[in-house]
Amino acid sequence: MSWKNTYLKWKEFNELEPSLKNNLFEIEQNETELQDAFYAPLEFGTAGMRGILGAGINRMNIYTVRQAANGLALFIATLGEDAKKRGVAIAYDSRHQSPEFAMESAKTLANHGITSYVFESLRPTPELSFSVRHFNCIAGIMITASHNPANYNGFKVYGEDGAQMPPQDADKVTEFVRSVENPLVIEVISDDKSDDFINIVGEEVDTIYLEEMLSVTIDNELIKRSGDKLNMVFTPLHGTGKMLGEKALSQIGFTNVSLVEEQAIADPNFTTVKSPNPEELSAFEYAIRLGEELSADLLVATDPDADRLGAAVRLPSGEFRVLTGNQLASLMVHYILSKKQEKQELPSNGMVLKSIVSSELPTRICDAYDVEMKNVLTGFKFIAEQIKEAEAKNSAEFLFGFEESYGYLVKPFVRDKDAIQALVMLAEVATYYMEKGQTLYDALLDLYKEYGYFEEKTISVTKSGMEGLKEIATIMHDVREQLPTSFGSVKVNYTEDYSVGKRLFADGQEQTLELPKANVLKFFLEDGSWIAIRPSGTEPKIKFYIGAVDQTQETVTEKIELFTNELAKYSA
Repeated sequence: MSWKNTYLKWKEFNELEPSLKNNLFEIEQNETELQDAFYAPLEFGTAGMRGILGAGINRMNIYTVRQAANGLALFIATLGEDAKKRGVAIAYDSRHQSPEFAMESAKTLANHGITSYVFESLRPTPELSFSVRHFNCIAGIMITASHNPANYNGFKVYGEDGAQMPPQDADKVTEFVRSVENPLVIEVISDDKSDDFINIVGEEVDTIYLEEMLSVTIDNELIKRSGDKLNMVFTPLHGTGKMLGEKALSQIGFTNVSLVEEQAIADPNFTTVKSPNPEELSAFEYAIRLGEELSADLLVATDPDADRLGAAVRLPSGEFRVLTGNQLASLMVHYILSKKQEKQELPSNGMVLKSIVSSELPTRICDAYDVEMKNVLTGFKFIAEQIKEAEAKNSAEFLFGFEESYGYLVKPFVRDKDAIQALVMLAEVATYYMEKGQTLYDALLDLYKEYGYFEEKTISVTKSGMEGLKEIATIMHDVREQLPTSFGSVKVNYTEDYSVGKRLFADGQEQTLELPKANVLKFFLEDGSWIAIRPSGTEPKIKFYIGAVDQTQETVTEKIELFTNELAKYSA
C-alpha cells in the first residue's frame, strides 16, 4: 500500500482520536511531512521504538503504541498462561502523552488477558527495571524518549530479568508488531473490565528500591564524617529524577543538596532547556548559575527518565566544566577498585563491563588492579546479559558497568542504566577527594598522569526521513568497500567489522569475534587510538566515535582534531 493510501485510511477513520485529526488537518497541505508520517511504520527494534508525536504510522500516537503493546502481548501468549499471569510492569516519564500511552499499553495487554502493574505517576527508567524483577514480571514497558527533544516519545520493552529485551526476543516481538497491518483497529479492554487485569502501583516499590540503594556506597564512615559537607547542586531537568534522587542522597548522608527549583517541575516542554540532555553544557545553564551563587563543589543532572547522569566540576579558574561520560566512568571505576582494595573487599573474580565505543582509560585502571574488563556491543542490554551469565555460572562478580553516553550501573538490582545509583556513587567519590583537598577535576588529572592522557569525541550526524536512512546505509557500505588503512599519519593495525563478526588485518588474515553481530565498524590504530562508526539504534543518526591516547594533553587533543578532520569526508 502506498503512503498516500495509508494516509487516506487514517483521514477517513471516523473514530480517529481528536488531537490526531487536528494534526492531520495541520499537515495535509505539506506533502513532505505527510510522506514522512506515513511512508513506513515507526521502526521497532531491539530498544523498542522512539519517534515524533503526531498522526501517522511513523509517529508516536495511541495507535502505534497499541500496535507495539499488541505485538508484546502476542509474544507473551506464546510463552503460556503462567507468563500472562506474571504480567508486565509499566512506567512512564514526564513527556507529552506518557500517562495515556502507559494506560493504552495496559488496556491492550488486558484485552489479551495479561496482567499489568502500572505506576500511579511518573517514575524513572531504572525503577521500571527494578519493578520487573520485584514483581517477577515476564516483561516491562517504559514510556520515554530519554533525552530527545520535547516533541518525541518512545516505547521501550524489557525482558523478565529487568534488562531491555535481548535481540532474539525483540525480533519475535517485532514480527508480531508488524503482523497487524492496520493499527487503527486494535482493540483494548473496556474500562469496566480493566480492574481485573490492571494493578496501580504506588510508593511501595519506591521504598524497596531506596532500601537497595543503601548497598551502593562503599565507605559509609567517610560519608558519615563528610557527606553533609559536600556542596551539591542537583537538577532533574524537568524529569523523573527529583523524588528518588533527593531521597537516595539524603538517606545516605548527602544532605547539603540544593535543587534547581525551576527545573524540578515535571514539564513535558522542558521549558528552561534547549535539550534535556545532561551531556550538553547548555543543560547546566541554571545549575551553573546556582552553583556559582552557592560556591558549589559539584553540579549533577539527570535526564528526563533518570537513566543518564551528567556532572560539572569546578576548575582552578572557578569555572564549571561538564565532564564526559567516559571521564565520570573512569573516576568511578578507579574509586570503586581502589576503595575495595583498601578495605580488602576487591574480589579475585571482579568484572567491569563497558561498550566497545567507550574509553580505554578504565581498561588500564582495571589492568592495574587485576580486574577483568569486558567489552560488549552498544546497548545496556548487553551489559545486563553479561551480568546474568556471570550470575548463572558464578564465574565473576560484577563491579561496575558503563557506556560513554552517560549511562552507569553500580549494583545489579537494576539491569539498565541507573542515574540514581550513579548520583550517589559520584557524590561519594567527590566527598573522598574533597577530604583530600581535591576536586574531581584534580582527581582526573591524576589519573591521566598515572595511566596516560585519553580523550574521546562523538560526532553525531542526523540524517532524517526516508532519504536519511538511505544515506546512512550508503556511508556504511562505502566504508566497508574501501576500508581505510590510516587516519591522517596514523596507520590502522586492524579493523573489526561486527556485521560479519570478523577482525580484519591488512595482510588479509581474519579472526572471528565473539560478540554478536551488529552494524558497527571499529578501527584499531597503531598508537593505541581507535575510531568507530555505527548508525544509532534509536535515532536517525550515524555516529563517529574517536578514542585518542598519548603522553600529554596537548598531543592527545591534536590527535582528536586530526581524526575529526579525517572523518569529515564520511560525515559530510
